[in-house]
Amino acid sequence: MRRKDKQITDRKVIEKILRTANTVRIAMVDKSKPYIVPLNYGYKDNALYIHCAKEGRKLDILRYNPHVCFEIEGKHELVTGPKACDWTMQYESLIGYGTVEILENENDKIKGLNILMEHFGSFNNTYHPKHIENIVILKMAIESVTGKQSK
Repeated sequence: MRRKDKQITDRKVIEKILRTANTVRIAMVDKSKPYIVPLNYGYKDNALYIHCAKEGRKLDILRYNPHVCFEIEGKHELVTGPKACDWTMQYESLIGYGTVEILENENDKIKGLNILMEHFGSFNNTYHPKHIENIVILKMAIESVTGKQSK
């Protein structure tokens, strides 16, 4: 990281961002071209949980190559000033790498959905069996993550 003064070195701060942000952008490689998609997620035990349909481009790519890069933004705020060059952005962000496992077992899907729903503050959830049947859960094990912030 070029700007070491902006690097987040405290794992507690990284964990807080993982627990409080709402959107992850996952970058994949589709043959020879990059593909990125924003997704809602749940976080628990150093893994992100994402729900998606049982078919589509994202799953096709991940079945071929489960290795991903991801980006998460925490808080961000524009700070204005009297001159254009006085403007800046306060932010916190994470970039990391992981491997995605596609969960298709009913119990694994329910566990993943519960983690996702709890991330957004909903507990004691029940799911219609048809909804469980029509989705898969992506479990992305985080292999490494770095953070950057400007305050």
